[in-house]
Amino acid sequence: MEGFDYGSVFYSDNFGAEEPQDGKAQNFQVYKKKFKEFIRKFHEGKFNYKYRDTLKRNYNLKKYWIEINLEDLAAYDESLAESISKRPTEFLPIFEEAAREVADEITTPRPVGEEKMEDIQILLSSDEHCIPLRGMRPDTVSKLIKIAGIVISASGVRAKATKISIQCRSCRNVIPNIPIKPGLEGYPMPRQCTTEQAGRPKCPLDPFFIMPDKCQCVDFQTLKLQELHDHVPQGEMPRHVQLYVDRYLCDRVVPGNRVLILGILCIKKVAKAGARPGSKDKGLVGIRASYVRVVGIAVDGENSGSGIVTTQPAVSNEDEDMFKRLAADPNLYERITKSVAPSIYGATDMKKAVACLLFGGSRKRMPDGLCRRGDINVLMLGDPGTAKSQLLKFVENVAPVGVYTSGKGSSAAGLTASVMRDPATRNFVMEGGAMVLADGGVVCIDEFDKMREDDRVAIHEAMEQQTISIAKAGITTTLNTRCSILAAANSIFGRWDDMKGEENIDMMPTILSRFDMIFIVKDEHEQDRDITLAKHVLSLHANAEYNNDEHAPEGELSVSLLKKYIHYCRMTCGPRLTVEAAEKLKNRYVMMRSTTLQHEKDADKRISIPITVRQLEAIIRISESLAKMRLLPFANETQVDEALRLFQVSTMSAATSGSLEGIEGFTSNEDIEMLTRIEKQLKRRFAIGTQVSEKNIVSDFVKQKYPERAIYKVIYTMLRRGELQHRLQRKMLYRLF
Repeated sequence: MEGFDYGSVFYSDNFGAEEPQDGKAQNFQVYKKKFKEFIRKFHEGKFNYKYRDTLKRNYNLKKYWIEINLEDLAAYDESLAESISKRPTEFLPIFEEAAREVADEITTPRPVGEEKMEDIQILLSSDEHCIPLRGMRPDTVSKLIKIAGIVISASGVRAKATKISIQCRSCRNVIPNIPIKPGLEGYPMPRQCTTEQAGRPKCPLDPFFIMPDKCQCVDFQTLKLQELHDHVPQGEMPRHVQLYVDRYLCDRVVPGNRVLILGILCIKKVAKAGARPGSKDKGLVGIRASYVRVVGIAVDGENSGSGIVTTQPAVSNEDEDMFKRLAADPNLYERITKSVAPSIYGATDMKKAVACLLFGGSRKRMPDGLCRRGDINVLMLGDPGTAKSQLLKFVENVAPVGVYTSGKGSSAAGLTASVMRDPATRNFVMEGGAMVLADGGVVCIDEFDKMREDDRVAIHEAMEQQTISIAKAGITTTLNTRCSILAAANSIFGRWDDMKGEENIDMMPTILSRFDMIFIVKDEHEQDRDITLAKHVLSLHANAEYNNDEHAPEGELSVSLLKKYIHYCRMTCGPRLTVEAAEKLKNRYVMMRSTTLQHEKDADKRISIPITVRQLEAIIRISESLAKMRLLPFANETQVDEALRLFQVSTMSAATSGSLEGIEGFTSNEDIEMLTRIEKQLKRRFAIGTQVSEKNIVSDFVKQKYPERAIYKVIYTMLRRGELQHRLQRKMLYRLF
């Protein structure tokens, strides 16, 4: 019976709480009467008896719980709300008893077979401000607190005893209905049996055992809560706290949920490191660890980018009026573009793409239950020193939920989710990674090309389906990753080499096709541009102290205002395409699919424009994000034209210049057939374990009229797949190409 006879004895709630005496019991009866009157009589306008009706409806639906707002309780009787806030461990059971008796009155008569009255769980909610995890102090122990954070792991649902019966092995004496306090508390078994029987020797030490069939149990679950990213000081590790939830609060949250927790701050004994469960070495006396016994949870909603838990203050009526005036500004698109990383010179189209990524499209749920993502993914490829990392840092600061990570320091488990063994219980628990914790926001991945191929493959599902499926150690589940990805990468050779074409990119086509826009960023040498850029950088360094929110240049939005406006748009607006815009996009899609281009080397060879249904959906998302910037309910032809232009200058421009030739949809059928023939012949020539001269192989294929570049391309692809071993180092191999 794991959960109540587990090794260590835990301590929590009030210190040395004594059993209620007669006077105290009478006082509790008075409070119980007041709680019953509150449930019966509290009403809002026109005699809407809020809690009485809710309790009756929930009980008839076999939902044996009711949510009470503390502000309503304070409005009815301030002493009741104060007693719940200051001494919740004493008064919550009385409140639940009162709710059970009221439910008994209002649901009588009940159907045959349901005469037994079920216990009612009281869930609390409050509109007061949260305290940070770092603000929890010892003087708040055993009091009601409200905290915010991200759930990063959740244990399985287990049994916790509320009443147990124990029996002596020797004399068979039974001690029934021993109450167990809630929370992470156990029951210290008596060492000796006190039963005295004439003519029998005394019972030995530790004679009692638990009778499982005579125990009353409830479900419970432990969660791990991490503080919000914005509350973590620079350079410090985020703090965590353990949560205990029971009964109808179990299975309400999953890793990645941003939650508001109303609970009782409790303490438990710290076991000594390395001590086994059940051992007598329990740790140091007086050392306690805190945990929170949850009595109310508010979970982030389904809508992407908006939620209950946010660092943004509530939007007032004045703010809403200001946002509507801002949305009516005809130059809003240009103002937002200027406000995106204003310290970075130029890169206007890339900033417009980042603005679209921040606002996002509309998430759609189909009648068959499938979802189409509304988040936009953007990839920046190119030379170092082109401010890609600075743009990522800006997006992390301005996004409603932003997580920044580096490709070299990230693993597949760190980005998606991991299954770990809990050192205390030895059970497997699941912890969410960066993409799970950024649900509803943006993940910025720098040095995307430095990631291992296996780690990049792990985020395929997260990028397109926006879920992560876990099937490890007996845990089979799916987590949400409804976030955008902004990635920055360099070419293989350090700088972009126009002569190498697609060989600059060391990525699989499956990952590249999941980006809605791909920008090739080149550090072009041009004297006039270099002079302007140098002046801009020098001006930034000279006037750095004046570049803040209070001194935003004319026409730009401050970072705080932009962040608040993005949050408001994502929360309130979900545009769709108009019929005319959809018709125009359909015609352009068909035309682009049928259009062909002249190949650079062979004027007679024609290749298809690289656009598929996946790219068509990308243009729809960009159109919706442009409409969302202006709080429009529909995306019209103007937004479609701008979305097509952005797609043209990003992915299409990169493809037609030959930079992306060779990835999914960017290679002609003739080239694919030729590469397949070369690969088949190579596999026949390379026997397992043999060494073949690369020079001889290439010369043989050149004699068969195959292009040398195509031969090296196949060899390089086979090397990446692990089908060949090359004795040269990788850098030397790149030079061959």
